[in-house]
Amino acid sequence: MDVADVSGVPTWFAEHLREGGIESLYPPQAEAVDAGVADGRSLVASIPTASGKTLIAQLAMLSAVDRGGKALYIVPLRALASEKREEFSAFEAYGVSIGVSTGNYEDSGEWLAEKDIIVATSEKVDSLVRNGAPWVEDLDCVVSDEVHLVDDPNRGPTLEVTLAKLRRINPNLQVVALSATVGNAATLAEWLDAELIDSTWRPNELRTGVHYGQALHFGDGEKRELRVESSEKPTEAIVRDTLDDGGSTLVFVNSRRNAEGAAKRLANTTANGIDRDERDRLEAVAEEIRAVSDTETSEDLAACVEKGAAFHHAGCSSEHRSLVEDAFRDRLIKTICATPTLAAGVNTPSRRVVVRDWRRYSGDVGGMKPLSVLEVHQMMGRAGRPGRDPYGEALLLANSYDELDELLDRYVWADPEPVESKLAREPSMRTHLLATIASGFADSRAALLEFLDRTLYATQYRRGSDGSDNLERVVDSTLAYLERNGFIERGDSIEATNLGHTVSRLYLDPMSAAEILDGLKGATDPTAMGLYHLVSRTPDMYELYLRAGDREEYTMLAYEREAEFLGELPSEFEEGRFEDWLSALKTARMLEDWASELEEDEIAERYGVGPGDIRGKVDTAQWLLGAAESLAGELGLDSVGAIREARKRVEHGVGEELIDLAGVRGVGRKRARRLYDAGIETRADLRNAEKPVVLGALRGREKTAESILEAAGHRNPSMDDITPDTSVAPDPPTERESTPDSGEDQASLGDF
Repeated sequence: MDVADVSGVPTWFAEHLREGGIESLYPPQAEAVDAGVADGRSLVASIPTASGKTLIAQLAMLSAVDRGGKALYIVPLRALASEKREEFSAFEAYGVSIGVSTGNYEDSGEWLAEKDIIVATSEKVDSLVRNGAPWVEDLDCVVSDEVHLVDDPNRGPTLEVTLAKLRRINPNLQVVALSATVGNAATLAEWLDAELIDSTWRPNELRTGVHYGQALHFGDGEKRELRVESSEKPTEAIVRDTLDDGGSTLVFVNSRRNAEGAAKRLANTTANGIDRDERDRLEAVAEEIRAVSDTETSEDLAACVEKGAAFHHAGCSSEHRSLVEDAFRDRLIKTICATPTLAAGVNTPSRRVVVRDWRRYSGDVGGMKPLSVLEVHQMMGRAGRPGRDPYGEALLLANSYDELDELLDRYVWADPEPVESKLAREPSMRTHLLATIASGFADSRAALLEFLDRTLYATQYRRGSDGSDNLERVVDSTLAYLERNGFIERGDSIEATNLGHTVSRLYLDPMSAAEILDGLKGATDPTAMGLYHLVSRTPDMYELYLRAGDREEYTMLAYEREAEFLGELPSEFEEGRFEDWLSALKTARMLEDWASELEEDEIAERYGVGPGDIRGKVDTAQWLLGAAESLAGELGLDSVGAIREARKRVEHGVGEELIDLAGVRGVGRKRARRLYDAGIETRADLRNAEKPVVLGALRGREKTAESILEAAGHRNPSMDDITPDTSVAPDPPTERESTPDSGEDQASLGDF
């Protein structure tokens, strides 16, 4: 189908596509047009990666906007939101406004009312609905990207309930759900009252198979030699062979440690496949990576990147991951060794994909568990760049002939599993039932059941095998919990209490709120450690796990600081509770170290974490402490001031005396300490400071000094003709800090 033959979309869109080299639609896209995607019809598109799902979304959204409506694009990850914002920004030249919203769950996002297309994560959309964003009622089209992630135990229920709420608010809403190929796409279409496009078509061939011995064994029966030299491992041989053919490789492994180890080994292979120009450009990328943080993770990643390889996992900071992804798309980095998170929609296709590890550790089974077919197919779908690669190859690795047969049967020839709702899990149902009541979607048990009947869970599991109503059973037990903890009141109707409204608005798991409130009762002057430990033991904080040898260390620490805990220390004989308490203590001590200005690299080494982990824990603690502050204020508790101070300390990573100074835009934890040591102790001091003193404390960085003084309200922030006062200069900078002033000194996370 020619792009000009699509009716309903703006007249400029066909020409815009032609300018991008698109003259005609792919077969699945043409099927979507025939199914009415540009005419407001709901649609589930279950098609492989790289088969044009985004264009289907654009047809739906732009046709809705052309009719005078508003569209919402829901993504599962913040990184994807940024990617889609950049992609859709091309439409702004034609008068289509784009907005992105991913953070601050207490914000109602009123500014988004003026935008034609809004990109947001499912959690953000859920919070916007909870906080009564008025423009939600004006939506005409909602696109749910990677909708098969409703199967995810952690994030899936939020997407599921959010889609149900949006359809309840807007009965005529067009829903376009984009998915990888799944085993029960028809069930998803039934749930969403949508037409189904279920296709296996791809624009370039994807061949899947297994490497065993000295050959590739493809699913269609073909074999091709790919020799492994005596000094090589199979992955190295595959990367070398791909490089010889001018291609790149994604290698999926099952842990962060394996990702880093594999990248270091493969860097020796990729180093032979880069030319002088690429080497110079990779060195520049490596320097950007080193500038993000001063941790071992940052240095190890930079060293790999200089040789054309990289690792990618959640322990890397978002800046690390973004730099790696960009360099890979630019074909500078030749191979990425990643944990499976990279397969979740981020646009990083390559010539070859290697699924090196097809098992990973699962706490549920207490050992290694095979990956799902859907997850492996998601990884495999990254192989083959349309417009760049003539084909894609995705390979698993076998160590024996029996394993070769097993992998062909289990993954290459198998269909993906059906996706299943995880809404009935206790944390999910607690959170979403309270939000449904607090936001006015339901005011009775019957109304709750009627609303939940719109969910995928009801479509799949409303009735148990014995004929009992699963939905009623789960709802009744959850309502009892919410009432028992004071979040709802039940009489002739069900209403959220003031506390329940606050908990819903704060986007807290009600169990987290109950834990926080229980800990704060009677606490008039809690310590920072006590508060950090309190929020670290809530369900909303992913605790650091105890490594070998940690139990003894943290048991001693628990008894030493028992008086600070907001709650009774469990007995050592309560095995599970005591372990959880110690894990929370380890997390709390990391936060305490951060708020005591311990160097980031020392924190990373002490706790065995990466910069991404530190930032994740800091952000979560800041959010939970903010929620604790609101809850304490709601109940008139005496601990509000102490909570606020602990929150600000963890936000900026500083001691109490630096809170005011670190809050100035551009200062951060390290600069605050330098300025404080130079006698500038508050924002007011900075506003009236002598400029030579400021410049000396900031190591002669003129642009940095000017921007900080401007943020503080200095009457004349210019540093023209100012000589730094060397008497207040801090210790000589490290080699990395001695680079010319770029206006950005990112020596630590606190400088962001």
